[in-house]
Amino acid sequence: MSKTLLPLHVDDISAFARSLGSQLADCGRTPGHVELLNMLARSSGHKNFQHLRASAVQAGQATPATQARPAPEPELPPVNPVRLTRLARLFDRHGLLSRWPGKRGMEESCLWVVWARIPARQTFSEAQLNEVLNALHSFGDHALLRRGLIDSGMMTRTADGREYRRVEREPSAEALALMQRLGQTLK
Repeated sequence: MSKTLLPLHVDDISAFARSLGSQLADCGRTPGHVELLNMLARSSGHKNFQHLRASAVQAGQATPATQARPAPEPELPPVNPVRLTRLARLFDRHGLLSRWPGKRGMEESCLWVVWARIPARQTFSEAQLNEVLNALHSFGDHALLRRGLIDSGMMTRTADGREYRRVEREPSAEALALMQRLGQTLK
């Protein structure tokens, strides 16, 4: 049986609450699912749940669950603006990573910025990846970046180390805010 979404409208929430409370008190136990649906329907002025369903269908208010509005996307957690400023200072005015962060917790956000600039859905040899990474930083340690990307799961490599690929994932909220601050978009 497919699920149908039914709206429940009450003109007077106070009367609704009194009626529902009275029915729950008369029940003397925790009502089952169908009993509770009937109580809610009666409290809103219908004979029972079936009457509520028929009224909603007749009024065109019943919606199959597959046509329901998608759930709103969860809000991203707030980003600490002081930390974001510190992270942005690790990049030069051209958006190149100019120094490796001193704190382990900041490394991942910097790696996300580098990751976003690596072309997606491409396979790289180690030499090709080193060339890409050298163009994205100015402190001269592409091996550190390559290891960090692999260790964090942002890139994969074959067992023999011949091929590297970017792993498509969603960056953290902090990384997205940092990219926005640096004027960067995801490729």
